[in-house]
Amino acid sequence: MKPIVAGVAGTVLLAGTLFVGAVISDKILGDANGESKESAEQTKIPTTAAAQSAVYAPPSIEEVPDGPMKETILNGYELVNNTHVAADEYVGNQLSCTSCHAGAGIDEQAASLVGVTANYPQYIARSGDVVTIEERINGCMVRSMNGKKFDMNSEELEAMVSYFTYISEGVPIGAEREWAGTSTMKNVPIPDVTNGEELYAQSCITCHAVDGSGTGANTGPALWGENSFNDGAGMARMSKMAGYIKTNMPIGAAGTLTDQDAADLAAYILSQDRPEWANHDKDWPNGGRPNDIMNKEKREQVKNGTIDWEKVLSTN
Repeated sequence: MKPIVAGVAGTVLLAGTLFVGAVISDKILGDANGESKESAEQTKIPTTAAAQSAVYAPPSIEEVPDGPMKETILNGYELVNNTHVAADEYVGNQLSCTSCHAGAGIDEQAASLVGVTANYPQYIARSGDVVTIEERINGCMVRSMNGKKFDMNSEELEAMVSYFTYISEGVPIGAEREWAGTSTMKNVPIPDVTNGEELYAQSCITCHAVDGSGTGANTGPALWGENSFNDGAGMARMSKMAGYIKTNMPIGAAGTLTDQDAADLAAYILSQDRPEWANHDKDWPNGGRPNDIMNKEKREQVKNGTIDWEKVLSTN
């Protein structure tokens, strides 16, 4: 385990990410948040009418009560907030869970993870199976983090689940989390990649660098290249990336971009080279594979001018 870093990262800096997964919903659970609203594709735990809604009131990480769980919860916070450092042997890029889930998942507006443990186990269409919260975290580790899975009995996984459980305090099992899954764009306009490149140069390079390599996992994460998420992550889908950009960008003026501008930026970012997911053929085993996954084939089509955007966006 890596040492704990004291303090909570500033929300303003964290909200400046353009993310990843996911997971990323495909939120970490960048990817988990990203998939939580797939229509008729995902089944939550059956619950009573009394547990259909929840209030957003996560406890502070600075107020974790003393006791045998405190160290584990704080270790979990560190693993979420600085994943590429605290779990460097498992992460294959320079991202953290906070790269997508601002404030270590506590920021309500940026792919929040508050209450996530109340919605697992659940059926995930991409996996074609019912998955636990532990399996969902590992899904993000191999996609959004382009790394490898934690052992199921590892201290790291135990700590992350403990942290997610802590920030989910008060959220009933199976509750409808109104703050989750709000970053997916349902109807993505046909993008203009050239305009996306121009917008990127105007507004994004300060945090994410000219070449997309970023300036820091929690201040300006890598958007493409070897240190970014792979194309099996939820953020590699046009609907997820465009929705995240629309909802969270630019810093200090979130929500001011048009759907068209967000789509243009998403198309430009996702047409750049990134790590490839080796198991695309195993995803959505029961059918329903979305068309807007920007894999290597589609990236090449953007570059040579043959991509059919109407087909790509037809399932959104």
